[in-house]
Amino acid sequence: MGCGRVGSGLAQELEAAGHSVAIIDQNREAFRRLGPDFKGRTIAGVGFDRDTLLEAGIQTAGAFAAVSNGDNSNILAARVARESYNVPNVVARIYDPERAEIYQRLGIPTVATVLWTTDQMMRRLAPEGSQSEWRDASGTIALCEVSLHKDWYGEPVVLIEKATNARVAFITRLGEGLLPNEHTVLQEGDLVHMTILESERTNVDAILSRTPEVD
Repeated sequence: MGCGRVGSGLAQELEAAGHSVAIIDQNREAFRRLGPDFKGRTIAGVGFDRDTLLEAGIQTAGAFAAVSNGDNSNILAARVARESYNVPNVVARIYDPERAEIYQRLGIPTVATVLWTTDQMMRRLAPEGSQSEWRDASGTIALCEVSLHKDWYGEPVVLIEKATNARVAFITRLGEGLLPNEHTVLQEGDLVHMTILESERTNVDAILSRTPEVD
């Protein structure tokens, strides 16, 4: 939702990555930003209106980004996508970072404009395994932001370490870093950063993509 500079850029990147894309904007003229080679669907309408969302294919969407120029519109649309249509990957751009924490508590990942990068948005819209953030000089160990199956949220961090034999280095929660301990429980919206042996990354990704096995 939103075909400004951010929305049009995301639509083009997602399409280039092989995803099918529908983009909503109230102003038909905004679709010119997509360029002549854009193959996705363009829908003129209000992005939190249910008829507009249905026309865009919200029932089968794998991800939804609310990146219009209004905080209230973005969070309303994101909540409709998450709560009414169960879209698994939802993110809203928020201009006011102080309000972002409130929306995070509602279970909607938010990206404040001052912190926005295309990479951050893409990671939340199309999570595909671990994303390397650092490697040691030998290439043996990597620090990665990992993608988790939704059922890991609500479980203790130590369960991840027990299942993967890798270490949770830190968590980003509500935009702030957190060093976990044996009592830390994962919350929806947490970004989990782990130190992993490069040789085990594929195995770790596979484990974390499934429902955890709880004794």
